[in-house]
Amino acid sequence: MAETLEDLLDAIRACRSCAAHLPLGPRPVLHVSRTARLLIASQAPGTRVHETGQSFNDASGDRLRGWMGIDRATFYDSSRIALVPMGLCYPGRLPQGGDCPPRPECAPQWRARIMAQMPDIRLTLVVGSYAQQHILGKGRVSDRCLDFRRYLPLYFPLPHPSWRTGAWERRTPRFGADVLPALRACVRAILAGDGLPDIPPVSPAFSQP
Repeated sequence: MAETLEDLLDAIRACRSCAAHLPLGPRPVLHVSRTARLLIASQAPGTRVHETGQSFNDASGDRLRGWMGIDRATFYDSSRIALVPMGLCYPGRLPQGGDCPPRPECAPQWRARIMAQMPDIRLTLVVGSYAQQHILGKGRVSDRCLDFRRYLPLYFPLPHPSWRTGAWERRTPRFGADVLPALRACVRAILAGDGLPDIPPVSPAFSQP
């Protein structure tokens, strides 16, 4: 018998594969539906997401929504936008600060099965280094973000929208002038049920990242 989305979500919620490594215990956080057209593939929940059970329910989510040009209601409309991190549970903190990487057990165990339940995905925003390494292979996040045209029509690479990214944005005017307008145009088109828009070539002013 074919697995249903409801069966899969029940199995994910019952997962204890890496419970011994999770300081706050298992609490998988994802937002999916069979009708979603846009997928946000990110890294792993932070503490606030773990507490609330709502992905990107923090300052990084505000920044990501600003990049995309959408409001919270649209962002959390799982009938159109799916949110699936590489690690579904909060992985804890590194000794030197910052969150631990997503648990390595998680994506190999669940991601293919989750994707099989979302046949209408037309574009994936690949957010942060861990998601990009898993989906796109090795490479520099900044290079991929500025060379986003290379990955269309399936993927749109983005940096992780943490506060640390603010300094990179200020040093990288092309992100605001070239990448974000294209991102917003793609998001609008996908959510409207259209194909991706024509993205103009990079301006000569930004021919060198």
